Amino acid sequence: MSFEKAEQLLELATMAVAHREGITLDDVVGRFGCSKRTAQRMLRALELKFIDTNVQFDEEGRKRWKLPPAAVRDLMSLLPDELAALDIAIGLLERSSHSFEASQLVHLKEKVLALVPRAKAVRLETDHEALLEALGLAARPGPRPRTAPGVMVAISEALKACRYLDIVYKGRGEESPRRRRIAPLGVLLGLRRYLVARALEDMEGGIRLFRTDAIVSAAMANEGFERGGEFNLRQFADRAFGTFQNDAEYGEVVWRFAPEAARNAREFEFHPGQTFEDQPDGSLIVRFRAAGHLEMCWHLYAWGDKVEVLAPEPLRKMVEGFRRSDFPALP
Repeated sequence: MSFEKAEQLLELATMAVAHREGITLDDVVGRFGCSKRTAQRMLRALELKFIDTNVQFDEEGRKRWKLPPAAVRDLMSLLPDELAALDIAIGLLERSSHSFEASQLVHLKEKVLALVPRAKAVRLETDHEALLEALGLAARPGPRPRTAPGVMVAISEALKACRYLDIVYKGRGEESPRRRRIAPLGVLLGLRRYLVARALEDMEGGIRLFRTDAIVSAAMANEGFERGGEFNLRQFADRAFGTFQNDAEYGEVVWRFAPEAARNAREFEFHPGQTFEDQPDGSLIVRFRAAGHLEMCWHLYAWGDKVEVLAPEPLRKMVEGFRRSDFPALP
């Protein structure tokens, strides 16, 4: 067996341990980017080399392969680039005001390192430091709103516990912040981060969006609420182009990209429900249904005069007169 195939077999065995329900043929195809026939050969090799492999069928009739942790424990090792990837992720989360998620990754890193034998850890630390120095420029540049310390921690705790959240919030147009009690339903991530919630005084009303950078303070309440199954965060998010939305703007959006910009535009996912229509002159029409005209304007400006808004009319008027022709590059 070649070294490369041995590495793949070990990675496959690690997958079979990590997935509690076991791995399927499609899981192997997706992970290694191989054909089903190759995946079948890899799984047969797994059965031969790891005699503890448990093969069974799930409720949907799919074949699954599982391994107990002891089967690969002594063969596994932590690589410097894997450890560096964790540190980079922690740094990116911290710089993006994801302080709670960053702290969770720090705890995960500590647990992983605690399992590494001391002799291996010393050698790993040396390579890890050198790799981090080489990757020191890895960062997410650009401006971003800042969220008050502790706010995201409180939001995360309230979401998991399904409890009300007491916030001090300064809405647009308000002179000073005021206290609110809300039922948090989820978080939308984007240039700005929005907390999706219902207000306690209007639990039967519509969904509200609260900018996390406008939340002065937040604390989880002792009182819980029923989230219910009628609200779907993914479906709610898909109604927006960015993160903010309102029902009045929701509808069909149609953009036409000039022939010289069509290739770039095809590489973008403007919206999960988008469709592309190639035109005889080489231009590209993009269609989707969403709200959020202001965030659409921010994005469309970057394309200069290489994009034209065909619909809706209010959006077309918003960008009219702001389509520049002197941008040296496309997004």
